[in-house]
Amino acid sequence: MAYVVQESCVDCKYGDCVEVCPVNCFYEGEKMVYINPSECIDCDACLEECPVQAIAPDHEAEKKWIAINAEFDFMESLRRGAKENITHGSKWDKDVA
Repeated sequence: MAYVVQESCVDCKYGDCVEVCPVNCFYEGEKMVYINPSECIDCDACLEECPVQAIAPDHEAEKKWIAINAEFDFMESLRRGAKENITHGSKWDKDVA
């Protein structure tokens, strides 16, 4: 099992999840962050950190988002390990962050 980032992350990208991941398996796309399923260790650390509840276990995630995640190109240059390295999206709200 791995975790999947879903729709509520689109155009937000808070980055709280990135901060707590012990294996740095988050990658930044243009509109959202993605979890590399081959690197995720299912530790649950990111699940509660997301302020918009965008993260779900793959067995609970919408199939659409599992497919979108699977198509993402997990390039090393897009790996993120710190919140300050994330470019926030247009829906980012300082009162939620």
